[in-house]
Amino acid sequence: MSENITGMKRTHMCADLSAVNINEKVTIMGWVQRQRNLGGLLFVSLRDRSGIVQVVFNDTIDRETFGKAETVRSEYVLAISGTVAPRNAENIKHDMKTGEIEIIAGEIRILNKSETPPIYIEENLDANEAVRLKYRYLDLRRPDMQRIFMMRHRIAKIARDYYDDNNFLEIETPILTKSTPEGARDYLVPSRVRKGKFFALPQSPQLFKQLLMVSGYDKYMQITKCFRDEDLRADRQPEFTQIDLEMSFVDVEDVLDVNEGFIKKVFKDVLNIDVATPFTRMTYVEAMERFGCDKPDTRFGYELINVSDLVGSCGFKVFSDAIVNEGSVRAINVKGRASEFSRKVIDALVEYVRTYGAKGLAWMTIETDGSVKSSIAKFFSENELKALVNRAEAVPGDIIFFVADKNKVVYDSLGQLRLEVARKLNILNNNIYNFLWVTEFPLFDYDEEAGRPTAVHHPFTAPMDEDIKYLENEPLKVRSKAYDMVLNGNELGGGSIRIHSNEVQSMMFKLLGFTEENARERFGFLLDALKFGTPPHGGMAFGLDRLVMLMAGRDNIRDVIAFPKVQNSSCLMTEAPGNVDDNQLEELGIAIIIQPEE
Repeated sequence: MSENITGMKRTHMCADLSAVNINEKVTIMGWVQRQRNLGGLLFVSLRDRSGIVQVVFNDTIDRETFGKAETVRSEYVLAISGTVAPRNAENIKHDMKTGEIEIIAGEIRILNKSETPPIYIEENLDANEAVRLKYRYLDLRRPDMQRIFMMRHRIAKIARDYYDDNNFLEIETPILTKSTPEGARDYLVPSRVRKGKFFALPQSPQLFKQLLMVSGYDKYMQITKCFRDEDLRADRQPEFTQIDLEMSFVDVEDVLDVNEGFIKKVFKDVLNIDVATPFTRMTYVEAMERFGCDKPDTRFGYELINVSDLVGSCGFKVFSDAIVNEGSVRAINVKGRASEFSRKVIDALVEYVRTYGAKGLAWMTIETDGSVKSSIAKFFSENELKALVNRAEAVPGDIIFFVADKNKVVYDSLGQLRLEVARKLNILNNNIYNFLWVTEFPLFDYDEEAGRPTAVHHPFTAPMDEDIKYLENEPLKVRSKAYDMVLNGNELGGGSIRIHSNEVQSMMFKLLGFTEENARERFGFLLDALKFGTPPHGGMAFGLDRLVMLMAGRDNIRDVIAFPKVQNSSCLMTEAPGNVDDNQLEELGIAIIIQPEE
């Protein structure tokens, strides 16, 4: 580092010093974590992003330097020169990187003063998140936050290096592009030079990376920003970062293999965790049948049990009616924990499943003598109860929960119930990393309001070869060549093999309700490109933010984004979005119409 305006040159980061530096003269720079004045001795803990080191000022050695040190307060910015010395044996701090040494100060310069910060600059701060985000530049000084962003940098670097080693080219794609439907609202950008026309910020680089495959680049990757105007949750942001990639001349297993390799490398290099490959492959149908969810957490059991065939003619009308109405009755068995479910706890679970559409929640406990205790037991014959207990493999001490309804409601309710129960019982082991692939998603869902199929992923996903015959007449039977990577109930990334045939892509648009004219208007450039020798291709994208969140052990994605938005897509620090003046609007040909409140 060259000399700065202080005339002092930094020689070391604070926590890079150790016993090997004893007797060396060093210069460090950073922020005051704390100052302790013991009379003739004064201690300053100085912090930079590497960590903290203790500096000692001695009144008898240099009164002037000591006097200047007496004036410093928390978060003052200092430059200090001195000599590295060993700590006395009784003062060694074994839990601190620099715990064996301290710096005997020779010179101090105050580079800048600080007012008292509105939040403490300390590890694992328990402070109101709104205050933290308003003063995010202070929040980001905290050591635990700085470790997260150093980890994020490392993960991104490993991604670039890994995909480069596997012959991928990093190519940038446009941020100002055309509005195309991909399942969420676009953020629109008005054009000044073409009034009345709009760019859209990309929800993903999907079409451009496919066009790069048409262009013959074979393997593409990019760490890129994406934008979606949607309601936020703890793991969603209006702008987010993807590790995006695409490959030519591949099928599903090729894409899965190369991306398993990336995860194996990043977990080993960053966390020193050996991830076993290949990952488990699980079809969408199996995931829903076993876990009620297409991103199952497999760290624990409580898998769904289909008992529909056992209760179709039982006396409990809630169950039998569900079967008559082409629904199902399914259960989970919470093994050995019945005693922990008081009536109050069960009532809370009943309300919990209602939020997922369930009309109620039935339960049975198995007593020590093997008998069944349940308010609904009277509706079943002895043989029906015995069959239910056997199907659930239940033994004394177990409690079985049932939901009866349409399949979607049953899956949603029980899939979330098993997670809620696991949280309440505190059985989720965060030291276990269960990776798996969920494959063969349905190509279409059915939109009751529109009266037509909708794409489950996006309209460029290829159907399974053996299901193409169903496209025109039975589209809901068609499975796709789509896949998601899942870790402990979280989707890390997803993708698909793409349609590379002009004819199949045109048919897909037609099934999704596009007229030929509308498809040409929105996707004409893609349909044209598919006429000119498009190779089979596919790819996927990882959510970098979510990957960092999980690897850092956080449960809020805002913790791993430097300057995140809050629930209403605003920034508390900059107060964006904000107003613009009338001249700007006039240049763009835009008028703001304020609707009267209802």
